[in-house]
Amino acid sequence: MAPPILKLDDISLTFGGDPLLERAAFQVEPGERLCLVGRNGSSKSTLLKIAAGLVEPQAGEVFRHPSVTIRYLEQAPDFGRHLTVRAFADAGLGPGDDPHRVRYLLDHLGLDGDADPRLLSGGEGRRAALARVLAPQPDILLLDEPTNHLDLPTIEWLEGELQRSKSAIVLISHDRRFLDAIARATLWLDRGTVRRLDKGFAAFESWRDAILDEEARTQHKLARAIQREEHWLRYGVTARRKRNVRRLGELHAMRARYRDHRGPTGTIDAKTSDSRDSGKLAIEAKTVCKAFDGRPIVDAFSIRVQRGDRIGLIGPNGAGKTTLLKLLTGTLAPDSGTVRLGANLEMVTLDQQRQELDPDETLQHFLTGGRGDMLPVDGRQRHVTGYMKEFLFQPEQARTPIRELSGGERARLILARNLARPANLMVLDEPTNDLDMETLDLLEEVIAGFAGTAILVSHDRDFLDRTVTSVLAPADPERPDGHWLRYAGGYSDMQTQRGAVAARSDRKKAAARPQARKGAGNTGKLSYKQKFALETLPGKISEAEEKIAALEAKMADPDFFVSDPDGFNRAARSLADLRASLERMEEEWLELEMLRESLEGAQ
Repeated sequence: MAPPILKLDDISLTFGGDPLLERAAFQVEPGERLCLVGRNGSSKSTLLKIAAGLVEPQAGEVFRHPSVTIRYLEQAPDFGRHLTVRAFADAGLGPGDDPHRVRYLLDHLGLDGDADPRLLSGGEGRRAALARVLAPQPDILLLDEPTNHLDLPTIEWLEGELQRSKSAIVLISHDRRFLDAIARATLWLDRGTVRRLDKGFAAFESWRDAILDEEARTQHKLARAIQREEHWLRYGVTARRKRNVRRLGELHAMRARYRDHRGPTGTIDAKTSDSRDSGKLAIEAKTVCKAFDGRPIVDAFSIRVQRGDRIGLIGPNGAGKTTLLKLLTGTLAPDSGTVRLGANLEMVTLDQQRQELDPDETLQHFLTGGRGDMLPVDGRQRHVTGYMKEFLFQPEQARTPIRELSGGERARLILARNLARPANLMVLDEPTNDLDMETLDLLEEVIAGFAGTAILVSHDRDFLDRTVTSVLAPADPERPDGHWLRYAGGYSDMQTQRGAVAARSDRKKAAARPQARKGAGNTGKLSYKQKFALETLPGKISEAEEKIAALEAKMADPDFFVSDPDGFNRAARSLADLRASLERMEEEWLELEMLRESLEGAQ
């Protein structure tokens, strides 16, 4: 086990009331991939800022190896006085870093390096910040919600970049699929402390539930023990005075443990307010067209949306998802074609920019619309503090300005107000941004139990798989031209259908090729170079595995780091290089083996 390059011990931080962090601790070893999970408001971002050196804890120690470089991706980047996006990204480079990597990253993130960073949208700003932290290829990457506002192709590209990276990674994200792809261990920040699971995120939720169940059983046993002791003191046979004093002291200690126990944050208990049914046909679009500056965004698009349909819109940024959403909901007029909305539609929307939030408005004023302390929910009047508690807000937060809320709390607040309104058409534009896992679970349950129609734009693949009954996507995702196709099922179903279409197309092309071409350059056999690689790669893979095992054994010696820190760092870099090389060789061997099998099967 290699010595840590970053270590936090007994970190404590309090801003009035309950402590935000209470003796929190974790460590990061070279090349580790950790995800940091916890409820909104559990101070995940604060803990990451402490690790990055941006916030000082009130107690505890932070060790950062002197030779390591750390880069932190914050949720709201500060562009300072940088005049261009490229200058902002270049500022993250160290003296020996490759400046060409900034251009590579800006290109893949779809950014103009000469643009003024102060004119960027929120999503573009996040991508510029990603370029800045990824460019130097640091020893440690601290990433706070890196996938927010990224489209699906960019998320998948970022997954590949991080998987190939030699950096140690500590990652905060709500995207389950992304966490599954990146993390190899899980840090759970709960009630101010950190627990570690040496498994990826896929194993986290069952592990967390088991811990909470055991905790509840322990509290129940403690309560019963307190009852027994109280009964003994009142009615038990008089014993020696010293024994009574001792048992009374133990009772006081048990009461204190029971009283001081901080239980887990509750779950949100909410549902949509009932509304009258819409017509059976919710939306009908016929040959709808829309273009901007001569570029078609929607071209001859037709669809019938029935009551109860749950439709997901996906595609790269700039493909026109939000435009298509506005066309379907009647908030934007088409250039040609018609859109007809069904009878009795009552629409509620969640906007991705949270534009309806006034940072100076209080939670109570926002929820009630400024009408005192009551609001209508599902046909009856509710007190605002009671309704807030269902969304995990405390009564004392009623007069808190919205600007003091975290991103996740703001998303939860909008969700609370929207679910109070009667609706039979739910329109959600990037609803998963900044939500924690538990609130995502609630939103999924709300959509699943919604009697009306739902249309949502999302880049969260897992969320789409769990919620939608069909997907709208550009016919050509790499070069959107205004043509949209509808696929049955969720995101994974769409991928399967697209793969089947591509495979049929490839088979047709192969069948159409003249048979004579098979003997002209393509013999239907592996080339000499391919055969040689197939024969020699297993030996090279075994050799690499032996070298990796030897280096791991060497680095596990605690005296190695103390006696030769430079040698240890060289060994860590060599180990990362060997692991990357091993992965490439295994992939190459697998591809060649599959090719050999397919060629032999075709003969």
